[in-house]
Amino acid sequence: MMFEAAVDELLTLRDMLRFAVSRFNEAGLFFGHGSDNAWDEAAYLLLHHLHLPLDRLDPFLDCRLTADERAQLLQVIARRVGERLPAAYLTGEAWLGDFRFHVDRRVIVPRSFIAELLREQLAPWIDDPLQVGAVLDLCTGSGCLAIIAAHVFPAAQVDGVDISPEALAVAARNVGEYQLDSRVRLLESDLFAALKGHRYDLIIANPPYVDAAAMAGLPAEYRHEPPLALASGDDGLDLTRAILANARRHLKRHGLLVVEIGHNRAALEAAFPETPFTWLDTSAGDEYVFLLRREELP
Repeated sequence: MMFEAAVDELLTLRDMLRFAVSRFNEAGLFFGHGSDNAWDEAAYLLLHHLHLPLDRLDPFLDCRLTADERAQLLQVIARRVGERLPAAYLTGEAWLGDFRFHVDRRVIVPRSFIAELLREQLAPWIDDPLQVGAVLDLCTGSGCLAIIAAHVFPAAQVDGVDISPEALAVAARNVGEYQLDSRVRLLESDLFAALKGHRYDLIIANPPYVDAAAMAGLPAEYRHEPPLALASGDDGLDLTRAILANARRHLKRHGLLVVEIGHNRAALEAAFPETPFTWLDTSAGDEYVFLLRREELP
């Protein structure tokens, strides 16, 4: 009822933005799929649905909205509040830096620290990006990391692997939109199962890493994502263990393995006390992504 009554009162984008932020805060929404606060999320949702530049809010704040625009925006705000849908599922897109990807509920919303490391071409761990000829992206989901890898390593052929055919359908759409069908191959596989005999200069993986206790307490927004893309056993390390057990035979000499593990650094180091993990610096710190050379793998 509140949303219906507001349609004739919120005349400008500024009015609508204030209203959205108030409703988001009032509802206690959780933010973690591209923004971390009500203001940024509201601004993104409104600009997207008004077909305005996502980085140009100020020039439009005092522009009047049409009746149809007001109705549409109020519907989006109501769905974000009522259904607790992540913003990416309301817009059908997610961004990693300058890269835009189609997303829907068949895939997890992209949010990987590996993306920012790839944009730096994994320097200084990779001396010459042109010498990277083969890359594997495990648990590729929407295909986002495979696509970024193809851009930053221009000589590489990239394999994107996922156990979910639904996720691979989304990845195929994204690969096609970036016109990378000749360089990015998508494979349905349970990790390395379909990759016998294949070796890579670089293996990247952002596998499921949520432990059982955290899964039980997930905010409603995360429950819209495929559980297969989140849960990884009691301690969150089931998939990471499997990757560590098999990666060596799929890496070329001097190959690198880069894996994101969420908040599981302490548990991983306790489980593999003899493994010399290198923890990579990201915008959130050095606890989330590790690197191993082939010769350092178990």
